[in-house]
Amino acid sequence: MDIAIMGAGLSGLACAITLEKNGITPKIFEKRSKVGDRFINGEVFLDIFSRPVHDCIADLADAHGIFLKPTATIQKMKLISKNEQATIKGHLGFISIRGREQDSLESQLAQQSKATIHYNSKKTYEQLLSEYTHVVMATGDGDYAKKTNNFREDLSVSIKGATIEGTFDPISVMAWIDYDLAPYGYCFLIPFSETEANISLAIPNIPKNVDVKISQLWELFYAKIRSQLKQEFPITDEFQISQYPIGICLSPRIGNTFYVGNCFGTLMPFMGFGQYASILSGVFAAYDLCGLGKYEELMKPIRQSYDDSLILRRTMEQLSNDGLDRAIRALQGYWGEKLFQTKTINPLKVASYLLRPYIKLQKWRT
Repeated sequence: MDIAIMGAGLSGLACAITLEKNGITPKIFEKRSKVGDRFINGEVFLDIFSRPVHDCIADLADAHGIFLKPTATIQKMKLISKNEQATIKGHLGFISIRGREQDSLESQLAQQSKATIHYNSKKTYEQLLSEYTHVVMATGDGDYAKKTNNFREDLSVSIKGATIEGTFDPISVMAWIDYDLAPYGYCFLIPFSETEANISLAIPNIPKNVDVKISQLWELFYAKIRSQLKQEFPITDEFQISQYPIGICLSPRIGNTFYVGNCFGTLMPFMGFGQYASILSGVFAAYDLCGLGKYEELMKPIRQSYDDSLILRRTMEQLSNDGLDRAIRALQGYWGEKLFQTKTINPLKVASYLLRPYIKLQKWRT
C-alpha cells in the first residue's frame, strides 16, 4: 500500500501521524515552501460545537494520539450585538494559532510526524493517483472536490483580518454579531498572548451583500474596537480572502481517494469553526486505510454537524439587528452559561432541529 497525502495542513498531517502509528509511512506533497506557510491568525476550539465531546484537546490526545498545545484555555467570552452584550464564563474551549508561527497547530503536528514532506510540489491529483495506490486529498479547500464533481457548495465568504498589538486578557475572546459592522456575518478578537491578538471580519457572499465593500466595513470595525477597548491597536500583519467556498463533499471517499479537512467540508457554515473536525477527518481516513473502520461511517457525525451548522447559518441570514439583540440578551446570565456548560445535550443539534421548520417556511415565502 503506497499512500500519498496532498497537503500538509491539519487534516493531512493528522492522517500521516495516525498512519505512522499503525505502521504505514505515507508521502506528503505540499505546494508551499514549508508547513504553516500562510498568514497568521487566531482560531478557537469551542466545546459547545463539539458535543458530545466536552474537551477537544483531551479527546484528540486520549482517543487518537494527537497531542496539541493551545496557547490558552478560554475562560470568558463576550458576545456583542448592536445594543446588547452577554458575557459567558467557565471552561469554554481553547485558543490556538495558525500559520507562520513556531507554535502554530500545523507546526505542532509536523513535529509529531516522521513522514517525508515534498515541499513546493507541482504534483497534480491525477499524477498522484497514477503513482500511488491511495490518495488523501487534504488541499485545504474544495477546489479539487469540485473538479471531480464531488462538492456541494452552499455559500462563500470573504474574510479580512489582522494581527494587532495591545494589552489583552489571554483567556478571553470577543465576538461582534452586529450587522452594521458585518452584515449577516461576524467579527472576532482572539488573543495570542497578553500583547498580541488577531482581529477578523467575515461576511457571506449572498445577494443581500452584493453591494457591500469589505474594506469599508473593516474601517468601521477597526475604529469600533479601538474606541470600545480604548487602545490604538497598531497593525503588524494583515490578510484578506475573497469568495472562499464553504460546502461539503457528496461522498467522503470515491474509489481510493479520501477527501479530508476543508476539502471534505469540515469548515462549519455558522461561525467558521472547523479545526477539530478537520483533524478528526484525517484521523478517520487513516483508520479506514489501516482497516480500523469505514471512513463513510466515521464521518457521519461530522456531516451531521455541518448540516446543523448550515441551518443556523441560514437562520442568521434571516435575522435583523433587533433579532440579534434579543438573542444576545437571552444569553446574558444564567441561561447563557447553562447553554455553554451543559453536558447532557448538543446545543447545535437541538437548535438546528428547532429551526428547521422556520427555514422551510422562509424558503416557501420567498
